[in-house]
Amino acid sequence: MNEAKKRKIEFGDFQTPSALARLVCERLSLLGFAPDVVIEPTCGVGAFVLTAAQQFPRAEVHGYEINPAYLDELRQSVEGLGVTRRVNLHQQDFFETDWLAELEAMPGNVLVLGNPPWVTNAGQGAIGGTNLPQKSNFLKHKGFDAITGKANFDISEWMLIDLMRTLGARGGDLAMLVKTTVARKIIAHAERMQLGVSYATIFGIDAKRHFDASVDACLLAMRFTGALSDAGIDYDVHLSLDGNGTTRRVGHRLGLTVGDLVRFEQHADLIGSSPQKWRSGVKHDASSVMEFDSSDGLLRNGLDEEVRIELEYLYPLMKGSDIGSNRDWRGKFVLVTQRKPEDETDAIRERAPRTWQYLDGHGDILDARGSAIYRKNPRFAIFGIGDYAFRPWRIAICGLYKKLNFRLVGPIEGKPVQFDDTVYYVSFDSRDEAQDALERICSIEATELYSSLIFWDEKRPIKSSVLNAVDWSRLPAPHKRRAA
Repeated sequence: MNEAKKRKIEFGDFQTPSALARLVCERLSLLGFAPDVVIEPTCGVGAFVLTAAQQFPRAEVHGYEINPAYLDELRQSVEGLGVTRRVNLHQQDFFETDWLAELEAMPGNVLVLGNPPWVTNAGQGAIGGTNLPQKSNFLKHKGFDAITGKANFDISEWMLIDLMRTLGARGGDLAMLVKTTVARKIIAHAERMQLGVSYATIFGIDAKRHFDASVDACLLAMRFTGALSDAGIDYDVHLSLDGNGTTRRVGHRLGLTVGDLVRFEQHADLIGSSPQKWRSGVKHDASSVMEFDSSDGLLRNGLDEEVRIELEYLYPLMKGSDIGSNRDWRGKFVLVTQRKPEDETDAIRERAPRTWQYLDGHGDILDARGSAIYRKNPRFAIFGIGDYAFRPWRIAICGLYKKLNFRLVGPIEGKPVQFDDTVYYVSFDSRDEAQDALERICSIEATELYSSLIFWDEKRPIKSSVLNAVDWSRLPAPHKRRAA
């Protein structure tokens, strides 16, 4: 990767096209935004600085940017427009700036406008980037979540929370181009922080067209009162900046982010706790060693090695793509080294010596698994197992697919099917129990409620938190429903 591309990734450098900046500022004017001061905290080459200076002719405009080359280019553009007296440019690092002090020094109504970096802290780490806030678990994740992917976050999320704290104390307006997932999180953060928000809305933008980025993105606009409030924040989501097309009312109810309040209210009586916790499939982080294809009675691992081990610890495996696309089992197996997380794996040495020899022979791969969850547990440990993983019948759904597709899965070759960790499932001792639950879960009432809680633009739209929030046992039994 060349230095220019690395720098673009490090700074989430998606410069705002002038045409999009103009559309955003026009939309803000239509919404009644009339700032005395406009602040662009990461202005780049200044599309928003220049457009705001024209769209809001009475406003003083301040652009902040860490890259001196961008500021030099912007100064020339400002001079060309003849707005030098109203535009102030500052070379500053966002993370080193005291935004409360900056905004407190500004007179009148302030609009914080811009397009913060579209990059995650994990993306920064992958390239050795340093454009990051000081390390802290600022989202307050605990335990397992804090040491796995849930601790990953968008840099823009951290930046907007920092700006929100300032606006929450001072009052003022916020208008930012961000990923749609980040926009929802920001509004949820504002509600949890009890910031007074008199107005919030989201307008979708075509990120592919404007930024050549395959991501759902939007304009997030919010107005802060400058006082604390425990009121909920409901907001409209528009398909596009022109305001045309379908609009959904979104908000927070019962601790949940609701994507369609109308549907949600129709079936809110089903909100509770799932009769059985939805679990994710097996997590082992070593598919080349732990997963196998079978053909003509022979096993072959992901290293293209022929493997001869005992059947005792082998289980049929269905991947998320199998569940999501309604495929039959494809002859895949997974090595399940424990029945419960606390089980010692040494027993494999005696019960299945060839299996132990195989694991030990690939110890360099298994011992190199990076997550702390493996270092704190027995050698060759896995996760996503417990009594629930060994019941014969289960209802499964893939979290990555953009549709609700629950499947009934029974035992294969006399053993319960295991899934990868993109699949969520509940399990049962009998087919009748599973079929009864499936009909309730797939009822119109349940599916409409699930749908009201799902945001299909997300990378993993179907989440365990959504599945576990619906108590499908409150629905009538299938035979009673048919009789009625």
